[in-house]
Amino acid sequence: MPRAVPTRRGLQALALVLATAYVTILLYQAVAPRQWVDEITSEVNGGRNEPMIEVPAVSRRIIGEGSAVTPPVATATMVPFSTNLDDVFISVKTTKHYHRSRLPAIIGTWFQFAKDQTWFFTDREDPYFQNLTNGHMIDTKCSSSHNRRALCCKMSVEFDRFLESGRKWFCHFDDDNYVNVPRLLKLLDNYNPREDWYLGRPSIPAPLEIIRQGPEPSKRPQKVRFWFATGGAGFCISRALALKMTPLAGGGKFITVGDRIRLPDDVTMGYIIEYLLKKQLTVIEQFHSHLEPMKFLNKDTFHEQVSFSYSKGARDEWNILKIDGFDTKDDPKRFKSIHCHLFPHVPNCPHR
Repeated sequence: MPRAVPTRRGLQALALVLATAYVTILLYQAVAPRQWVDEITSEVNGGRNEPMIEVPAVSRRIIGEGSAVTPPVATATMVPFSTNLDDVFISVKTTKHYHRSRLPAIIGTWFQFAKDQTWFFTDREDPYFQNLTNGHMIDTKCSSSHNRRALCCKMSVEFDRFLESGRKWFCHFDDDNYVNVPRLLKLLDNYNPREDWYLGRPSIPAPLEIIRQGPEPSKRPQKVRFWFATGGAGFCISRALALKMTPLAGGGKFITVGDRIRLPDDVTMGYIIEYLLKKQLTVIEQFHSHLEPMKFLNKDTFHEQVSFSYSKGARDEWNILKIDGFDTKDDPKRFKSIHCHLFPHVPNCPHR
């Protein structure tokens, strides 16, 4: 019996159904909202408490060899985000030894732009600075020494307090950093806090290599390679990434990881993010630490930078910005001078 030949009307109906289904799929892909990642930790929770260490197969390009000043944004979103001050949790690591010598330079300058968003993490109660910062001094109960465990202890408290804050960005700085707050917000505008971002700048020209004993004593030690953002220059972590870190670093576990690899806080942070979670550091060259010679920074680019720093050498030689402004006796760290250079109309600045 011969097969029936499809009618023209039947073919038209079939084509209409197929076209409708295709358009529906396209619309779904275009407009389906991304879910917030508050429960994104499932893939980490599924692992063991002691992750097996494996050397990454792909090594990173050495920093400085053609690296972009601001890496391209690796996100599908086509427009910048709007970052408000209240989206950011800014932590400043300090110690009782530096309250009097370092904090006044911060409190009198950039802290005034982010008084409600900036917290100082220290190792002693200090009523004077507690009053001066309107209650923004946090006694971590950590040691006041500068050894790696004390540093990891403070970073652990910083990380946990950020998680409790519910804010979108965790930005860590040291007490020798000047932070260009408006520029920091402009930087964060380029990145989606619902995606995994680790923003900072390394101070070494190649990935750090360490020898790590595997979870089983019988296994041979393994070579581990990873980048880390220098804590003394500042770095920022998105909330999405922080939530993935929580099973490994939250609730004081950050200290345990630091003890395991026997390295300081910023290195431990890079180990967790780059090595254990396989999330790449995004290099931001506008972060600066005291490990750089500050005098070589171009004055014409000061307004583009996110952070500055300083240091004092053994022979009382200062590593400071080369900038006109206040007398070095009144402003040895150059914080007041850079502050008035960037924002000439703020109080206590000679208007230009």
